[in-house]
Amino acid sequence: MNDSFLSFSAACGLQCYICVFSDSHSCTEILTCPTGMDRCFSLTTNGTVTKGCQFPDLCVSPVSCCEGNLCNSSIPTGPSVMFLLVSSAIITVFL
Repeated sequence: MNDSFLSFSAACGLQCYICVFSDSHSCTEILTCPTGMDRCFSLTTNGTVTKGCQFPDLCVSPVSCCEGNLCNSSIPTGPSVMFLLVSSAIITVFL
């Protein structure tokens, strides 16, 4: 049963946020990446943001790539959320 789940999730493809030349908060459209594009990317130039799917070989600076569904969101997750919470707590204690 686990094998069929893995096959199904691989067949569905990676999902990334996609936008072209907008501010980071307006990148809300989701795209299922074509075969072979197994990274999401973000690129910020002159205050504008471009996001989408990317081939792994093209993930070079200044392009920021990540793996996993919707990993290129502008909403902080994982370790960055913990850093923000700890920073806020420290500031609150000392102010």
